[in-house]
Amino acid sequence: MTSSRTEPLPGVREAGRPAPADGDRERSPERRGRRRHRWDARWSPYAFIAPFFVFFAAFGLFPLLYTGWASLHKVSLHDPTHMEWVGMRNFSRLLEDDFFWNALQNTFTIGVMSTVPQLLMALGLAHLLNYKLRGSTFFRVAMLTPYATSVAAATLVFTMLYGRDYGMINWGLGLVGIDNIDWENGTWTSQLAVSSIVIWRWTGYNTLIYLAAMQAVPDDLYESAALDGANRWQQFLHVTIPSLRPTILFTVVVSTIGATQLFGEPLLFGGSQTGGGSHQYQTLGLYLYEQGWFDFQLGRASAIAWTMFLILIVIGLVNWLIARRLNKTH
Repeated sequence: MTSSRTEPLPGVREAGRPAPADGDRERSPERRGRRRHRWDARWSPYAFIAPFFVFFAAFGLFPLLYTGWASLHKVSLHDPTHMEWVGMRNFSRLLEDDFFWNALQNTFTIGVMSTVPQLLMALGLAHLLNYKLRGSTFFRVAMLTPYATSVAAATLVFTMLYGRDYGMINWGLGLVGIDNIDWENGTWTSQLAVSSIVIWRWTGYNTLIYLAAMQAVPDDLYESAALDGANRWQQFLHVTIPSLRPTILFTVVVSTIGATQLFGEPLLFGGSQTGGGSHQYQTLGLYLYEQGWFDFQLGRASAIAWTMFLILIVIGLVNWLIARRLNKTH
């Protein structure tokens, strides 16, 4: 008995199913591979940077926009979901608030007292480390030790050093006949104490930034200056400093931003959000903290946060204008 199904002859295609050519059979995997390669080359960079934008949107952009929206409302910490529209009232109240202007002035004063000595010391230390010294690696690592120390540990140590009755600094001053100083309760003394903590923590960090920039300066410039009779001090003034202008500008801007956001050092130094009994060293960060988490006024705290943000934008614009002017002069 013969089967009713017949096998197709070689080279004859079945009905409704065209037989692919031999060249198509060979090229179809190659085409898919090339297509996958094109897709990979096109979309892989976006996939690599996508996590950054996702986290930035979740923890950076959304809080910024939500804080801006909350600054236009009256919001209590007891009921943060209930918002009452007040428009620009929170911002106008800041202009009438003496405590806000006091915090702004303290932020500026502490910023100047900490930034200027810090960067000058960092520039000098980087100049010394730029020479070939024994144990230079040890000194460079030691420069990062204060930066690696937590702000809580550093501030607590400095609080004990500046103690009125048993502090080591007053003990040293007593050896030369100076009476004990109440560092925390004085206006200038408390701000000086807080500034010294910032100086101690960030000088080494800026030193390494300057050192990296100095090592990028061509040696030919120093050799030419030496042939012209310039000593090391003149080489530092006329070769090193001009070559470090962009780096110096960068550190000034970053230090200014850090001073505007100063929070941990003054909070832990006195242990209070008021910045002393007379608010003598209360910064904008402490004032924001007081308004939001002690007075329960999240709307006002949001307005302070956005005011700080606008101040930082102004600082960034000034940085851009100065950098543009420097590029034109060069």
